[in-house]
Amino acid sequence: MRVIAIVDLGIGNLANVRKALGGVITDDPYEIERAEKLVLPGVGNFGAVVEKLEPLRGVIIDAINEGKPFLGICLGLQLLFRESEESPGKPGLGVFEGRVLRFQGVRTPHIGWNQLWKRKECPLFDGIKDGAYFYFVHSYYAVPEEDVIAGVTDYESKGKKVVFTSAVCRENVYAVQFHPEKSGRNGLILMRNFRRL
Repeated sequence: MRVIAIVDLGIGNLANVRKALGGVITDDPYEIERAEKLVLPGVGNFGAVVEKLEPLRGVIIDAINEGKPFLGICLGLQLLFRESEESPGKPGLGVFEGRVLRFQGVRTPHIGWNQLWKRKECPLFDGIKDGAYFYFVHSYYAVPEEDVIAGVTDYESKGKKVVFTSAVCRENVYAVQFHPEKSGRNGLILMRNFRRL
């Protein structure tokens, strides 16, 4: 049995993620260390979640460095970067170079269905059409400083358009800004693709 550990930081509805993906919801470092794959779902404030993540930081980074497949969801994507405007001075996991910025000049949060435009090959998107719709809820977005962007999304509001990173992918690390567990058929395909890695 290949165990997928869904990291429990005491926030968000993890039951939907488990329903779509299988696996175990846990905050036990030993269980996370034993798992073959990791999922880090996140909602809420970057700084508050970084604090909850602190006891698990080492075991998560070790798992990524060992090559275990890792999936970040929503705030779980943002946490892979060095820092966020939302919580200055609170370091993210620093797996990717880059920062997380707040949307400017558009309505926040960005809520609802929007399209993902592929930017590079990524096994998460096998069987998913370019321009497929996914469900978003967020006010911040990552700005990578290295070549990890797997998908982008256009957000138009108040006469302004922001094109932001909505998926990243490098080697064994995958992350999406949207919520696949709330994204109907496309989300289930993405989760199935991760399970098969």
